[in-house]
Amino acid sequence: MTPRPWLALSALLALCACAGDTSDMPLPPSGVVDAGSDTDAGSDAGSGSDAGSGSDAGMRPVDPFADRVVSTTFGAQAGFGQDRMPGVVLGPPVGAGQFTGSLDVLSLGRGGTLTLEFTDLLVVDGPGVDLLVFENAFQRAGGELFVEPASVSVSDDGATWYDFPCAATDSDGGFPGCAGTHPVHSSPGNGVSPTDPAVAGGDGFDLAAVGLARARFVRLTDTGLTSSGGNSGGFDLDALAVVNGQLPDGGTP
Repeated sequence: MTPRPWLALSALLALCACAGDTSDMPLPPSGVVDAGSDTDAGSDAGSGSDAGSGSDAGMRPVDPFADRVVSTTFGAQAGFGQDRMPGVVLGPPVGAGQFTGSLDVLSLGRGGTLTLEFTDLLVVDGPGVDLLVFENAFQRAGGELFVEPASVSVSDDGATWYDFPCAATDSDGGFPGCAGTHPVHSSPGNGVSPTDPAVAGGDGFDLAAVGLARARFVRLTDTGLTSSGGNSGGFDLDALAVVNGQLPDGGTP
């Protein structure tokens, strides 16, 4: 059956927050810090492994977002968002727009990894982009983007993995093939669809590029690099969204 784009459900609340490092800059009452800062949502909290592993957000209706955290391995300077696991990486993106990075994220730390599973709506190869990955990249006042790229791998069975090529050292080219390179515009309640690659923001991935027809699992691995070459808490995941989806039994929602 031909896959089709999934239309997102609208929620009530939106979070607007910047990707500032809360360890060295206090947040004003609005929860937003200067988008021109060189810091991000990462912190100096300790690293760990398997935090939130195997947990989920309980029973939810079919939606295009990740449903379960399978495993995590945090790298150096991870910590931000761990107290809100697993919900912080499940559900829709909470983007803050072109010039502000959301704090509704989980920082993987340098070299950290996170594996998520779709259980009710799987990613399938359809026309164009099939999967969107949302981080909290933002554009500085000077026009350049602050980016913490991650590589993306996908699997249908959780055993055989397919890696999207990620040019993590090609900052001039915009880190082609990596996640975390574009600001996020979709947020609950702002009317911007999180499953429309033309407006949602984030980074799109086409399963055809790796020769996979369907994906149930997505693994993100921080590259340890940033657009500024500075120290950071690593890739900060906001959400995943299915663009072309199929029910586990092969039907369409």
